Amino acid sequence: MSKATPIYQQSLATIYQHLQTDDQGLSQIEADARLEKYGHNALNQQKTTSLMQKFIAQFKDFMIIVLLVAALIAAFTGEGVDAIIILLVVVLNAVFGVFQESKAEEAINALKEMAAPDATVLRDQALKTVKSDELVPGDIVSLEAGDIVPADLRLLTSASLKVEEAALTGESVPVEKQAVTLTAADLAIGDRVNMAYMNSNVTYGRSTGIVVATGMQTEVGRIAGMIEAADETTTPLQDNLTQLGKSLTILILIIAAVVFGVGMLRGSESLINMLLTAISLAVAAIPEGLPAIVTITLALGTQRMAKRHALVRKLPAVETLGSTDIIASDKTGTLTQNKMTVEKLVVNQKLIDARTTHLAPDSHLAQVMILSNDTKIMADGLAGDPTETALVQYQLDQDYPVDQLLKDRPRVDEVPFDSERKLMSTVHPLPNGQFLVAVKGAPDELLKRVTAIENEQQVGPFTPAIRNQILATNHQLATQALRVLAFAYKIIDEIPATVDSLTLENELIFAGMVGMIDPERPEVEQAVAEAKSAGIRPLMITGDHRDTAEAIAARLGIIEAGDDAAVITGAELDALSDAEFSKKVADYAVYARVAPEHKVRIVNAWQKRGKVVAMTGDGVNDAPALKAADIGIGMGITGTEVSKGASDMVLADDNFATIVVAVEEGRKVFANIQKAIQYLLSANLGEVLTLFMMTMLGWQILAPVHILWINLVTDTLPAIALGVEPTEKNIMQHKPRGRNSNFFSGGVFSSIIYQGLLEGGITLFVYWLAITYPVHANASLAHADALTMAFATLGLIQLFHAFNSKSIHESLFTVGLFRNKFFNWAILIAFALLAMTIMVPGLNGLFHVSHLDGYQWGIVAAASISMVIVVEIVKFGQRWWLRKHNG
Repeated sequence: MSKATPIYQQSLATIYQHLQTDDQGLSQIEADARLEKYGHNALNQQKTTSLMQKFIAQFKDFMIIVLLVAALIAAFTGEGVDAIIILLVVVLNAVFGVFQESKAEEAINALKEMAAPDATVLRDQALKTVKSDELVPGDIVSLEAGDIVPADLRLLTSASLKVEEAALTGESVPVEKQAVTLTAADLAIGDRVNMAYMNSNVTYGRSTGIVVATGMQTEVGRIAGMIEAADETTTPLQDNLTQLGKSLTILILIIAAVVFGVGMLRGSESLINMLLTAISLAVAAIPEGLPAIVTITLALGTQRMAKRHALVRKLPAVETLGSTDIIASDKTGTLTQNKMTVEKLVVNQKLIDARTTHLAPDSHLAQVMILSNDTKIMADGLAGDPTETALVQYQLDQDYPVDQLLKDRPRVDEVPFDSERKLMSTVHPLPNGQFLVAVKGAPDELLKRVTAIENEQQVGPFTPAIRNQILATNHQLATQALRVLAFAYKIIDEIPATVDSLTLENELIFAGMVGMIDPERPEVEQAVAEAKSAGIRPLMITGDHRDTAEAIAARLGIIEAGDDAAVITGAELDALSDAEFSKKVADYAVYARVAPEHKVRIVNAWQKRGKVVAMTGDGVNDAPALKAADIGIGMGITGTEVSKGASDMVLADDNFATIVVAVEEGRKVFANIQKAIQYLLSANLGEVLTLFMMTMLGWQILAPVHILWINLVTDTLPAIALGVEPTEKNIMQHKPRGRNSNFFSGGVFSSIIYQGLLEGGITLFVYWLAITYPVHANASLAHADALTMAFATLGLIQLFHAFNSKSIHESLFTVGLFRNKFFNWAILIAFALLAMTIMVPGLNGLFHVSHLDGYQWGIVAAASISMVIVVEIVKFGQRWWLRKHNG
């Protein structure tokens, strides 16, 4: 087929010529040959990875590689226990990752499962039912209401055909299709009325079409290819951990080199002893529990989010939400209910709110809404065209006796809807032997056939003034993006011999109009306001028409009413180069009539500005953008399996407000991981400083078992407990961190430095004090006591410092000493484990420590508590400085 001219612009003669067929279709022999040439009408299935492959992939993280190297060094230097513990931490982290990822459904496989199972095709000049994956270009396919379109078709015939393409285009209203040749160029998918696309749904009418594309050549296949080709994005959390791992590695190597160099210059130790000391110091400096703590904190976050209907498929996505700058949301089914709803009524020449109005059983408007309607009332709900089901659902919600009316007024004749005249008429018997003609349709067409109007159940003349008033009301509703239908009726004595538009649709009595819309979800307006207050910019991206998108966006508060400059269409976007769009992207908040590649382009433009982008969506057309975004958010109820498979997180309740809850949880997770990192690194810095200075001063150095036990006791339970700290006040009033922030931002790095120096300094002071003023005259006992007091101080000071780490800047007494029960138990258990190594007979010999008396314990306790006092004073000074400079 011509590459220069789109198929919807080509004549049927050109299409027949290129596909070497005609309106009689293919023979079975020719179809088999083409199947061999073109392949099956199916999408490529993405390769799956085994559990072992997923497990191995977990070890590609830089921090994990650093820990594996550390484990090898520890094993090489004889620290087998260290090596085993580090390996256990790494394996635990990998198991968590595999478990979370193994629950995901593959997007491409989900697309394949969506395909129609069977198709009705013209083969050997006879209609046959074949498997849809056996269709080939040139086949003639028959479609009826309820069918799933099995391939991309150019329509040959169309009888009132309507196709619901929301999953592909994002447009909530089914598209009326026509078997015509279009002349306009660069039409959006939703405007190509002579095409039917694979996986869309036929809601009304019937048609035949010629297959012009199958498999990966279809529009859905093109989207599948975009998903397949999309690069995996790294989350801010992953970037931060990688950066942290690199920084720690460099720092540790420098420290080890300095210790080794200074030790060799002093000449008091052998080369091998100083090498082992430097390596041991480097291994001790690595926060080996950090990956596990991060993983556990994220896992606990996913559990909390699941209870609030946000299901996380990939662990880092929990934290990513907390750094989100942009939420680019699909409209249909995400911001709106994806359900046409009657919102306005025009009755008795008055425009009124439909929700506050009850139409009487004898109201002709109510009767026509129900009777001139092909909706089927099923056991599990209503079936039919969404516009028509909305009319019946409105009456059911108003407790109108719909079933009784349908029973009393059965349909005896009709003039079906036609896209050219835009009307539908039905005929129903009345008790007096007459017949009711019920007509509905487009207001401008129906009004041409109206000669009278019903007002307060009285019929009067339909004057030009009344006509102009109704047309003005119609325009008013249309500018509010409401879909307007007009209703009329007349009473006839007998059914004409020929039932058609000419005999029925004339001299009608106007009954009223209805304004319908796919309404916004009731909770979304508040969620949008909360997102804005959190510094997050919400965007609407939809395949729907400009006016509809603008009206819904204004109702939700995404844009100001009348802010037309903030709205751009896909065609206008195509006219901008990437450079031009990059400069103007901040000007737009609403994108209408867009294609899947536009959504990806929008996401990429914001990402190039350094913004963290979350994309929500529920349709097939959203999948590429969901995958390209920093975090893709699928809809669990209305969402297609494709969109869910491409997402990092799925909203189980399809509630946009749940995203705001998830953002708050994400910010909380980051804050808690940041607290744990500050705590761990400041503690490890204190340990490194202590060992470094002891080595430099020639003091008796803490043994590896001392450092290992302190790490086990203080780096695990308290750090994990910090990961479940309650949310701090006003966390949603802060601006997003953005992609350029890291765990050291917001004063964390300086806090780590001074707090680590403080821990090391206090520990060294206690050791010096014990050596200078010993309680034992025996020198060996004095050194043993000093070492034990340094060991106890280094451990206990970290437990007190864990209380400091409950907030980066806020006072411990503001955030609450005992709000976190898990934290309280973690501190008690850690203290018991630390104290028993000194106090329990037998254990103190194993750990090479001595028994301390009350005086010595008092010094240890006072020194450890001083850590809290000093940090509280520094925090007070920080808050005073921030208030002074930030107003």
